[in-house]
Amino acid sequence: MRSLTRLLLPLSLVASAQAANHDVTVGQGGRLEFNPEVLKAEVGDTIRYVFYAKNHSVAESNFKEPCRPLEGGFFSGFVPFEPQVDTPAPTEFTITLEDTKPKWMYCSQGNHCKSGMVHAINPPETGNTFEAYKKAAGDVKASESPANVPVGGVRRTNVNVGKGEKLEFQPSNIIQPKGTIINFMFHPKNHTVAQSSFNKPCQPLADGFSSGFIPVSSSPSGVEFSLTVEDDKPIWFYCGQGKHCQSGMVGAINAPTKGNTLEAFTANAKAAEPPNSIPDNAPLGGVLTVKGKTITSFNGSVLPPDLLSPSPSTTNPATTTTGAPSSTQTLPPPSADAPQWYMDKAGGGKPAHYNWAPTLSPNATAYLQLHGRIEDILLHLLWEATQKLDAAAADGGAWAGIYPRAIVDTIVAWAAQSLIHRATTAEVLGHYKRAVPGSCGYKLPMGSVDDFLKGLAVLNGVQIGVLIDISARVAAADPFVIPILMTQVGAKSRAAGVVNMMQNHMAAAAPREVAVPAVLAWSFVMARFVESCPDEIEGMPDKAWPVLTVGGRDQEGERVVNVDLVYEGSSGDQFVAWLGPYGMLEFTPVAVSGDKKTASVPEGWYGDVWIVVVSTGEIKLDELADHMVAGPEMLWISEP
Repeated sequence: MRSLTRLLLPLSLVASAQAANHDVTVGQGGRLEFNPEVLKAEVGDTIRYVFYAKNHSVAESNFKEPCRPLEGGFFSGFVPFEPQVDTPAPTEFTITLEDTKPKWMYCSQGNHCKSGMVHAINPPETGNTFEAYKKAAGDVKASESPANVPVGGVRRTNVNVGKGEKLEFQPSNIIQPKGTIINFMFHPKNHTVAQSSFNKPCQPLADGFSSGFIPVSSSPSGVEFSLTVEDDKPIWFYCGQGKHCQSGMVGAINAPTKGNTLEAFTANAKAAEPPNSIPDNAPLGGVLTVKGKTITSFNGSVLPPDLLSPSPSTTNPATTTTGAPSSTQTLPPPSADAPQWYMDKAGGGKPAHYNWAPTLSPNATAYLQLHGRIEDILLHLLWEATQKLDAAAADGGAWAGIYPRAIVDTIVAWAAQSLIHRATTAEVLGHYKRAVPGSCGYKLPMGSVDDFLKGLAVLNGVQIGVLIDISARVAAADPFVIPILMTQVGAKSRAAGVVNMMQNHMAAAAPREVAVPAVLAWSFVMARFVESCPDEIEGMPDKAWPVLTVGGRDQEGERVVNVDLVYEGSSGDQFVAWLGPYGMLEFTPVAVSGDKKTASVPEGWYGDVWIVVVSTGEIKLDELADHMVAGPEMLWISEP
């Protein structure tokens, strides 16, 4: 089963774990050539084209027409560059290979293609060889070029901000076509890049972009702010630090060559009256990254210093309060805030605004405490798995190599997101001075990868169901809680789709998620995953109901039509309640023959559903807990 799971992983995920990066220079040393001319590359590899003087491009053709653009092929656009020395242009173009078929490229500038400025990726060694392609290029009468818009790859122009402690953007006069990414790279000491207007060069433009203040001490700092050119209209920008703008630290994208030129804009800036300003919040209108990690908010206009710190070692116990824990024993406790390492791995932190209500109802308190407990189990399960999947972990990574790096990183992200969700719930409880349940002693299904995946599927599924159920129950009295909970459902549903595929199931087999009543979820996790707890949750049953498991399954093709049930207690009429996508509830009788109990699956049910055994078949979802015999349990039925 494990090997089949690996084989059915998407090819892109497997390739990403082994992808290589290749650089190809274009026109270096004034020569009309690509270097290397021929490149061998694999699926998922990236090829970055680095341009030199004076004006070149990379355009895809086919073998038979070497100097004519291929319909649907990639094109870098032209990259004009006139340096005084042989240095690379600030603009580069990167493609990612989706297959290993031969690709033929040429420079579409003037007669460059005819002069032999051609290039190939994975050309055959016989027949349609690179040598034959280059010879054919020399025979064409004229080259053709696509419209000057980058397609099929990423065109990026890098702009240094304050490099060499100079108060300038390098380059400052940026001429780039639509679709180009402008990437500002920050250097010491403290600069900004903010959008302004031509007439008010040192004041922020309403709804314009802003990086915020970026105080850094090293060069390069690893802090970058990027935005995409949407059209050919002029874009004006400045540094809002001190009098940097008045000192000429301004720039423009696609400034006119007459009238409102960059030179005129710079003159306006030097004449502007201080003080300068930038928007109160950052980043705005672009993407800010610190050493490759996206930062969505500063909670102000200044990049916090702790975001510039490197991630602590994953195996150093002394750093586990702020960095990655070395084991589940060193995870932050449920009442702790989310350290920065987890926010980085999760892709963000807790909500910036809660819209606090005056009070929190007793029902909401109990439900949030239950949610926090389930999240704590899920967090411990995920983190235990990351340690087994990581070859550098303290236990030697018992499962290292089973999944590609992309999957391992995804599981790490799920663990970090789980901690963020747990910390969010704890903050709500703490705000109203309500108890935050502590961690219990857990029995985690870690015997094998397949055991882990099954445990993850049911725990993630029950948490999704609980989030939906809680949201419905507290909507009237505690509406501010709804967005806090429901925004977690999206993250967990995305994870559920990936887990389904890892189990060789369809990613999304139903139009809605399944709601699981909170008391049923409590019974499920307490019976399956908890050995002992230091505290109880008010309003939950005194003890869990008997465990329900599904033994044999009768199938028609891929579809489960009958199930064998295993649970304690068999007196009187009993029914299986089938809980499907929100609003679906059906009952089928339990047939008892000796020690064997069976039930049929309702028609028209798909994907993961929840089942419980009850003593009557004529009740509503809210009434299940009053008639429970055993359960619940999650069961995969079929793909639609």
